Amino acid sequence: MRESAFKRGIIGPSLAYAHTVDAPAAFRRQLLDAIPRLRRYARSLVFDAAHADDLTQSTLERALTHWHQFDQRRDMLVWLLSIAHNAHLDTRRRDARMTVTAPDELQTAQDRHSSDPGTDVGLRLDLLAALRRLTPEQREPLLLVCVEQLTYAEAAEVMHIPMGTVMSRVCRARAALRQFLDGSDRAGAPVLRRVV
Repeated sequence: MRESAFKRGIIGPSLAYAHTVDAPAAFRRQLLDAIPRLRRYARSLVFDAAHADDLTQSTLERALTHWHQFDQRRDMLVWLLSIAHNAHLDTRRRDARMTVTAPDELQTAQDRHSSDPGTDVGLRLDLLAALRRLTPEQREPLLLVCVEQLTYAEAAEVMHIPMGTVMSRVCRARAALRQFLDGSDRAGAPVLRRVV
């Protein structure tokens, strides 16, 4: 099972062979079943496929290294999302120490998404831009609740914060997204309209 996942590119070589000897087969099956949702969360969290794959890889390596700490009464996905959340916070803290300023990436995003137009490329780009404008404290619980469809209690467990805090952050994030997408947050700025 590990080799087929490795051959398909889902897991990297270090994950395919490191620390898996001790993990029970049932644990490894649950882990493999959770990979698609874990990758989706990672991609929506970091907005870059390569960084998301790195985050997914790191999460899976940490899970396999600490498989014996997994409580079978818990949901595997909630446990993995908690690990991913902590790994993401570790990366943000590390990156904060190394300040790198990137230019506006709108053209790059448009080029990247031009090969897969979907239903409305402009709307998708607007949504991605609006999500980027949210603070991480608002974006993370919003993605857990709205994209990953976790309950408020599960999101609170993943983020290690009270459930009421998750609820208020999601509420503020939704309000901010509405403002960003409506364009009502730009007082005095010239309004550009997208013509489709």
